[in-house]
Amino acid sequence: MTQLTLTALPNIPLIQCGDDLAAIIMRGLRDANLTLADGDILVVAQKIVSKAEGQMVRLRDVIPSPRAVELARECGKDARFCEVVLWDTREVLRVREGLIVVETKHGWVCANAGIDRSNVAPHREEEWVLRLPEDADRSARELQARLREQTSREVGIVIDDTHGRAWRNGAIGVAIGVAGLPAVEDLRGRADLFGYHLQVTTIGLADQIASAASLLQGQADEGRPIVHVRGVPHSGGDGAAREIVREKELDLFR
Repeated sequence: MTQLTLTALPNIPLIQCGDDLAAIIMRGLRDANLTLADGDILVVAQKIVSKAEGQMVRLRDVIPSPRAVELARECGKDARFCEVVLWDTREVLRVREGLIVVETKHGWVCANAGIDRSNVAPHREEEWVLRLPEDADRSARELQARLREQTSREVGIVIDDTHGRAWRNGAIGVAIGVAGLPAVEDLRGRADLFGYHLQVTTIGLADQIASAASLLQGQADEGRPIVHVRGVPHSGGDGAAREIVREKELDLFR
């Protein structure tokens, strides 16, 4: 392949708990005059997956624990928000004013356990926050299966979120759920232009796709949470986002 095409699907409604994302994707494809083909990939924003799966939390219903109150004093955040962060946290790694960096129960190292306030509910309504999907790999597999049932096509699914990076400024799109494609592609043993066989090269394929799609999805009021991708070169296979997580004993920066 020498061409990669990304198309943000139009007319995606505000997602509510229980919504059928497969049906919404199919309507979006029709509105974009696209027909799914084998090998296509759909990148779906984590927020709409979490909303469809009922992962919204109303802060007034949250009772902060003593640890959440202590954490709130350290970072200056609402203690109820800190409590929701702790629900999805395996280990608190760093805390400073305005920021909590944790390892989540999913294995991600990220700010605030991925708990988000933006694009969750109208600003003047009660305060709501949104948790990550309970198992985004499972969500991706289920969505892939629903689309296969409706189209008989074998497509890939990437559920993406926005994370900061330890060594570079600026957040980028990353994959937190994957189905139907390798999450990490191993190029070791492949020859380069001069016949040298690669020794250590592995590529974060799903993260690259997520980052490209996030350019179209945007971060504010764009309303483009689903991106159709065609032309991604890869070796095939069925991966999972959990493969992206580096084992703690191999992580030299923690």
